[in-house]
Amino acid sequence: MEAETPMSSPSAPPDAVGTLAEVHGPVVVVSCRALPPIGRALTVPLEGRSCWLEVHQHLDRNRVRAIALQETAGLARGLPVYDSGGPLAVPVGRQCLGRLLDALGNPLDGQPPFPAEGHRPLRASPPPLRAARPVGEILETGIKVVDLLCPFFKGAKTGLFGGAGVGKTVLVMEFMHAVATLHRGASVFAGIGERIREGHELWRELAAAGVLPHALLVFGQMDESPGVRFRTGLAALSYAEYLRDTLAGDVLLVVDNVFRHVQAGAEISSLLGRMPATVGYQPTLPTDVAELEDRILSTEKGTMTSVQAVYVPADDLADPAVDAILRHLDTTIILSREQAGRGLYPAVDPLRSASKLADRYTLGDRHERIARAVREHLARYRELEDVIALLGIEELSAEDRKVVLRARRLERYLTQPFWTASAHTGIPGVSVPLEQTLRDCEAFLAGRFDDLPEEHCYMRGAMETAP
Repeated sequence: MEAETPMSSPSAPPDAVGTLAEVHGPVVVVSCRALPPIGRALTVPLEGRSCWLEVHQHLDRNRVRAIALQETAGLARGLPVYDSGGPLAVPVGRQCLGRLLDALGNPLDGQPPFPAEGHRPLRASPPPLRAARPVGEILETGIKVVDLLCPFFKGAKTGLFGGAGVGKTVLVMEFMHAVATLHRGASVFAGIGERIREGHELWRELAAAGVLPHALLVFGQMDESPGVRFRTGLAALSYAEYLRDTLAGDVLLVVDNVFRHVQAGAEISSLLGRMPATVGYQPTLPTDVAELEDRILSTEKGTMTSVQAVYVPADDLADPAVDAILRHLDTTIILSREQAGRGLYPAVDPLRSASKLADRYTLGDRHERIARAVREHLARYRELEDVIALLGIEELSAEDRKVVLRARRLERYLTQPFWTASAHTGIPGVSVPLEQTLRDCEAFLAGRFDDLPEEHCYMRGAMETAP
């Protein structure tokens, strides 16, 4: 049987890897002289710009299928395609902080590119286990309900799970504000599939809050190619790794939204013609999530802490994508639509939110005891809600009535005005140290605030500020 001959155009330049054979939206088929490896970045020169491609599939000995990372307007059959010599990479440098970039490191803030000190590939292997540093001490955020019941730890991964409109993005922005003001660390924000309006608001609000000089924003917007959205998280992670290894400090990696990373992977999988798996997700779902999550860790050079917003389709935590993400996380914060409907912000469900790392050895006896007692009061209140609705609180025993009234005050005490939402609410944001939160909760549990009206516990900082 005769060997197949390359299908590249004879007019292609000798240094080109091949020519364009087909263009189907963001999917491009390239006829090659020699097959570039999977993940290789290719480029097609156009008038005034270049179109970057990433190889995702080998079709036969002469053709590859690639995904375009930029507009395909202007692409035509027969155009030469060049091999970049490596995978997609982003420019890195110490002056990257304070900038707004796209998934390829190009500026989106109207300023010239920052001086690059090198490049880092978007796809890379995680550091070896011998170089990894274990999770450290509690990372205080100043957010009462989080620090008390589901605390962050330096070097850990935290997920904010919730449906649309329950406050994931606001909570994420507050974490960035806390790290920049309380801990003086650097923050890297990955906006995967963000609406242009949301990205612009985040940029302006971080600048107004004075956080932007310590932050780097990487956006793959909703109207861009799935290839761009699929690589935005990895681009932000590459910058976070650079800051961790160069500045040798604390780095907070914020991803909003990991579910959109999975969605972009599902779109690419469909474009490549793969058979869908469970509930229509891509067959490579666990690998796509692990490619992002496994690189988020601390080393001897610095710590990397991650906060990830996760959209929950139809509020179903059993969704395969949500389950795949959940397996990689240390702390799980569930945002409840019921809490948001009652005006309790942040809308954290205190009974379903937890940390795998939180026990009396990491928290200390006092913190663990107070957190457990608060949960017990709130759980008992949940059990008695139906009885109260049917018969009234007067029908409860004296002991249960005392527990319910204290739980209601605790529930309102765990609300808090945020710095990043102060322009909309008109209430200045507050940050409460963990020690103060523990003292206040001890006082609630001991009955010292039993005579205080419930509304005086709502949207306050420390109780010493209550009238």
